[in-house]
Amino acid sequence: MLEEVERWLSRRSWAAAERPIERILAAKHRTGTTVSVVLPALDEEATVGDIVAAIRRELMTQAVPLVDELVVVDSGSTDRTAEVAAQAGARVVHRDAILPRVPALPGKGEVLWRSLLVTSGDIVCFIDADLKDFDAGFVSGVVGPLLTDPDVAFVKAMYDRPFGGGAGQGGRVTELVARPLLNLHWPQLAGIVQPLGGEYAARRSLLERLPFPVGYGVELALLVDALHTVGLDALAQVDVGVRKHRHQDGQALGRMAAAIYRTAQLRLSRGHLVRPELTQFERGADGFVPRTYAVDTEERPPMREIEEYAVHRAA
Repeated sequence: MLEEVERWLSRRSWAAAERPIERILAAKHRTGTTVSVVLPALDEEATVGDIVAAIRRELMTQAVPLVDELVVVDSGSTDRTAEVAAQAGARVVHRDAILPRVPALPGKGEVLWRSLLVTSGDIVCFIDADLKDFDAGFVSGVVGPLLTDPDVAFVKAMYDRPFGGGAGQGGRVTELVARPLLNLHWPQLAGIVQPLGGEYAARRSLLERLPFPVGYGVELALLVDALHTVGLDALAQVDVGVRKHRHQDGQALGRMAAAIYRTAQLRLSRGHLVRPELTQFERGADGFVPRTYAVDTEERPPMREIEEYAVHRAA
């Protein structure tokens, strides 16, 4: 298995600079492939505008633009996220306005799943809305292999994640939960540097065949399910440099970890969860106080099974 991973790393891991923008644009023009970029956003007014502006300025102004549509899906922000994104030039859609017959659930995966209904690109690129010092190479980096190599179907970004003054110390849930799970249960994915990273692109024809957990387990689920659907050689990763973003506190990371573990458990057994809850402790005036949170247990079906999606794609 290690030899297979090493072969994959040499064959399907690249640096963004290996595909200059001119080469990517030429491939896009030649194939006629369209590209959608989606930013899932919740209270990200401080960063979403700069991300949208950079994508529009650097990837949507050419005679043959790399990005054909840029959509921010707002999942209930209480700040000016929607206003800032729209002013910067994005099309903003509220999560609850998409597929209204299905009541929306909280969670990132819910937003990504619904975004397939309001985009039309042959390639869909997801970018987190909390990135700082954003570089448009995050988009061109992960989209590039999909345009230049027809055998590639799913591309993850890889990068350094500085934390607490140390290089590469971010991604705590990745190192403590996701990477051990993948190495133990899906060793073919051991070469993925950032399995939980929110920056990746895939062919719509693949995404519409995959179920989406509604919460933080979505990245792990898409990666594992893509492996089983199209095989390891259709997966790739691209080094885009450094990712700076807002870090979560330890309690939030614990809830994320529980959701990710649950996602893996479901894929391993498809069986009954013993206790889909997580109890954490916070210090109060009289000592530690237990707080119990539900772990996401809902998954949305493959989008191609949704009637409205068929109508949307036929339009």
